[in-house]
Amino acid sequence: MTLALLILAILTALVLGVALADFAIGHRRLRPLEHVTPSQNSPLVSIIAAARNEARGIEAALTSVLRLDYPALEVIVVDDRSTDETGGILDRLARLHPRLKVKHISALPEGWLGKNHALYVGAEAASGELLLFTDADVVFEPTALRRAVGFMEREKLDHLTAIPDVRVPGLALNAFVTAFGVFFLLYARPWKARDPSSRHHIGVGAFNLIRSAVYRAVGTHRAIAMRPDDDLKLGKLVKKGGFRQDVVHGKDFIIVEWYSSVREMIDGLMKNAFAGVDYSLVKLAGSTVALLLLNVWPFVALLTTHGVTRALNGVSVILIVLLFWTSTGYAGGRLGYVLAFPAAVLLFVYIMWRSALVAVVRGTVTWRGTAYPLAQMRANRV
Repeated sequence: MTLALLILAILTALVLGVALADFAIGHRRLRPLEHVTPSQNSPLVSIIAAARNEARGIEAALTSVLRLDYPALEVIVVDDRSTDETGGILDRLARLHPRLKVKHISALPEGWLGKNHALYVGAEAASGELLLFTDADVVFEPTALRRAVGFMEREKLDHLTAIPDVRVPGLALNAFVTAFGVFFLLYARPWKARDPSSRHHIGVGAFNLIRSAVYRAVGTHRAIAMRPDDDLKLGKLVKKGGFRQDVVHGKDFIIVEWYSSVREMIDGLMKNAFAGVDYSLVKLAGSTVALLLLNVWPFVALLTTHGVTRALNGVSVILIVLLFWTSTGYAGGRLGYVLAFPAAVLLFVYIMWRSALVAVVRGTVTWRGTAYPLAQMRANRV
């Protein structure tokens, strides 16, 4: 048993060391939007957002979109079967702003997730050379789009996504968001998206800017009609199609007021958690073991092991702290959130397993009040 724990400590430190090196080097390659010169050209951009029961924040978000200092712009918002005041707010704003077009959907066709169908409907009505898929609660700094288009044009990209500035209230949510950001970056390795020889790809729902011709060439949202992780899978389609993509940091330029409570966050992540492991319980089990051994066990081992094994686990904890330090250097979070890291990992594991078990037992995945057959979602492989 002692030898096994020593071997585990060695392997954990090695894996975390390699991950830190990759993270630190790759993270430095990501360009912040604030360092990008705004575009002097203005190809027509169609901003497309799906909205379902977004009355709480949609007016502030849309006002920021309509204030973008980009001259050639049309904004299309698709009201997806909202039961609150979303539709009325959108119609009122459309009367005040000629650049805003509103479409209302009253029924969902078979074989579609609501958001994906709404984005597809918006794209079909768009006339822009570039399409920007975003969410209905994203707030933009006025120069954000000109900067993104400038970067896209200079780098000759077909698809550009941006990592948003995620803001949440309270210590618990901030600690989890920081941990989630580390997980996502280590999993997606977005700095490899620009490398045509790498399988890594990227896509973020808050900001997916794509050439309309490329969007149609990769199959539109029809190809990912039943994917709750449609943003990331759109990026995968672009990469598989041989097109060029990249990612920038959107701190202070693309802002998302994420969840307002831990309960709301758990419910929101439930739709994606099982999809992230391709609806496979085997992959889920493997991911769980990896997460616990790499991110929780080193903290426990500091209290339960001795000698060289304890020292090696101490090294692993230091490496985890350095991962946090690298991440918070951009995001503006607090390094002290690392103290809550093991709890955040356990919460993430709980969300993954709850998502999987509920889906398997019920045979459906519920998202925004609509239940979708698990079999159909599993069949939509990308």
